Amino acid sequence: MTRLNVSKAREEFPEVVNRAAYAKERTIVSRRGKDLAAVIPIEDLRLLERLAREEIDRLDLEDARAALAEPGENIPLEV
Repeated sequence: MTRLNVSKAREEFPEVVNRAAYAKERTIVSRRGKDLAAVIPIEDLRLLERLAREEIDRLDLEDARAALAEPGENIPLEV
């Protein structure tokens, strides 16, 4: 994985984007030794978004099961 400081990333931005798009290379952008951002292939972003949605769905399901397991009367959604 490539790591560039902000100034170098700015100079090489078109090449960084092309390497992400066509060579599937990931580049970390940093300032003063601290990682700030990354340029990644769009496929990686889509995978991360899908995994995040699946995790949210899993947590929602756990919360729903826990709520249903609580003692007491269930209140229907219909009014």
